[in-house]
Amino acid sequence: MIEPDPSATRRVVFEYLVPVHVEVEDGLVVCVTVIDETPVRDPTLFEGDAGYLPEAVAAADGQPWPSWRFGY
Repeated sequence: MIEPDPSATRRVVFEYLVPVHVEVEDGLVVCVTVIDETPVRDPTLFEGDAGYLPEAVAAADGQPWPSWRFGY
């Protein structure tokens, strides 16, 4: 197994707003779907080197992410 060199790791964590579909039945949230196929817009750096943020956003934007669904 090849171990990555920790000094070469470029970790960037960012956040941005995405559309969320919330289903409510009888006053209870029964399902939440996070629709993350939207392009990254106005990211906020959460952790890491800000110099790598544009590269991280480009990498995240180019990946085919599915929507995430929580509930039944």
